[in-house]
Amino acid sequence: MTATPNLNLLQAPTFFLLLFQLLFAMVAAHFSSSSSSSTSPATLSEWRSGRATYYAAADPRDAVGGACGYGDLVKAGYGMATVGLSESLFERGQICGACFELRCVDDLRWCIPGTSIIVTATNFCAPNYGFPADGGGHCNPPNNHFVLPIESFEKIAIWKAANMPVHYRRVACRMISETSIAPLTAVNNLIKCRKEGGVRFTLDGSGIFLSVLIGNVGGAGDITAVKVKGSRTGWLPMGRNWGQNWHLNADLKNQPLSFEITGSDGITLTSYNVAPKGWDFGQSFEGKQFES
Repeated sequence: MTATPNLNLLQAPTFFLLLFQLLFAMVAAHFSSSSSSSTSPATLSEWRSGRATYYAAADPRDAVGGACGYGDLVKAGYGMATVGLSESLFERGQICGACFELRCVDDLRWCIPGTSIIVTATNFCAPNYGFPADGGGHCNPPNNHFVLPIESFEKIAIWKAANMPVHYRRVACRMISETSIAPLTAVNNLIKCRKEGGVRFTLDGSGIFLSVLIGNVGGAGDITAVKVKGSRTGWLPMGRNWGQNWHLNADLKNQPLSFEITGSDGITLTSYNVAPKGWDFGQSFEGKQFES
């Protein structure tokens, strides 16, 4: 009698080989997806649709203040390359300091072809619920709306455009980032999206209450976490107060201060001994800068 081969046994190695290959492919795909999403967030470079209007400052003092707390925007180095964001974009102040590139679209009558401008988020455009979102409530949810100084608006569109369709995207806040404009004039010099020098730390508060305004941030531009360290302490986490103002209750007087800040891109920058031992409230100091 001729022995009949056991087909199940003969096919088993092939079955397990196919199963192994399938599992390997699934694991490889998982790690490939995780790696690409964490290192190259596509959302930062995608063009999205929104609208932009402008304001014309009747008084130079109108360029002072704002919901991010940067104070005098010209003295702080932001100039007129700034923008107020609607509620859908503002993220309760988390976005303060981020940079956006805007270009005019869809209206050949008013758009200036081939131009774009890079601006820093420094203010909030509050919603007006007395009007519908599509009928006067420009900054109402879910609108992605930008309010620019007229000097910046006129770099991408004629002022008569008023409420202009735009494309926008998040971009890195570069150390010296030019807008797409003609040779510099005294006015154009204020419309450059500048990030010159290091990150600035402005100290305020009283007693053991310390408040720090963080500005002139390169890289992602917006800060998600801050720690401070005195010469007699470890690293102490600070809480966001509003905009890019961070606070802490701790006695840090008569100690040099170091800061560790983390941008929304996850990159952390540490600046040691930014403020000397004799620092005082109301003073500003410059630390290192993110690469961009």
